[in-house]
Amino acid sequence: MSLAIELGNDPALITSPYEGTALIAAAHLGHAEVVRRLIEAGAPLDHVNNLGWTAVIESIVLGDGGKRHVATLKALVDAGANINLADRSGETPLTLAKRRGFKEMAAILEKAGGR
Repeated sequence: MSLAIELGNDPALITSPYEGTALIAAAHLGHAEVVRRLIEAGAPLDHVNNLGWTAVIESIVLGDGGKRHVATLKALVDAGANINLADRSGETPLTLAKRRGFKEMAAILEKAGGR
């Protein structure tokens, strides 16, 4: 990822048929180190794809609540991602994490001011 950015690839580019960015894809997969590198390179933290999801939401909805996705969510929160952007149904990341039983993710969101 670092080499791709060094070679001039733009971390803000739309990279999927869902109109998502590389940051959203990395968050979905729980690739916390890639997420951190994209954040450092200036990837947009709060981009919303055509499903109505941000990287924060994808780390929860498409994650498993495990160590990798928790680290991914923490990196996004620490970088200042908006943790209260809701999905199309009006569900906030905190609500989504609680519904899935992801206690550690919910705690991170609550500590950061999630509603």
